[in-house]
Amino acid sequence: MHIPDGYVDLPLAVALAVASVVVLAVAARRGGDELTDARAPLLGVVAAGVFAAQMLNWPIPGGTSAHFVGGAFSAILLGPHLGALCVATVVVIQSLVFGDGGVVVLGANVFNMAIVQVYVGYAVYRVLSPVGDVRAAFVAGWLSITAAAVTAGVQLGLSSAFAYELTTTVAIMGVGHLLLGLVEGAITAVVYRYLADARPDLRPGADPEVSV
Repeated sequence: MHIPDGYVDLPLAVALAVASVVVLAVAARRGGDELTDARAPLLGVVAAGVFAAQMLNWPIPGGTSAHFVGGAFSAILLGPHLGALCVATVVVIQSLVFGDGGVVVLGANVFNMAIVQVYVGYAVYRVLSPVGDVRAAFVAGWLSITAAAVTAGVQLGLSSAFAYELTTTVAIMGVGHLLLGLVEGAITAVVYRYLADARPDLRPGADPEVSV
């Protein structure tokens, strides 16, 4: 999912960076109202877990990589705004410190993983949660990473710097992550169920009073 430098045209990379900054600024303003003293430790724990999980990735055809992103998981536990800030922080650190994803295209990677996946995942979860939290978490993880991958495929396909056409990049990224997204969905559902059983105070809508 991490796009390296040289695969997205500079004007598009700049536009995506601006869009990411605007969305995250709004998320920071709204998320700040939701960040209580009880939830602050949870934000750190989720960020650390997502960071560790994202470091395990493998390449797929077309110059990108696949891995557990955790956008839907973060959104479910933290809400969409704090979830977006959480994943964005992870993506930025991975790029600047570990070279996982390009610096010039950092805005594009943040847009795909911290904005598209987080907000799509949260929306899917909210719609499906009445039929079951665990089922909703699975579908949210699955569809959100697929949506993020399709978005990345569109960005690559629209860039003259990339060797493949739009239909090819969308097909590779979309179909590949539609299948690999089942793993994302499964991990999201399993970890969510474990936390819901072990710490019901961390369930969405709960007000955690015990530090994690």
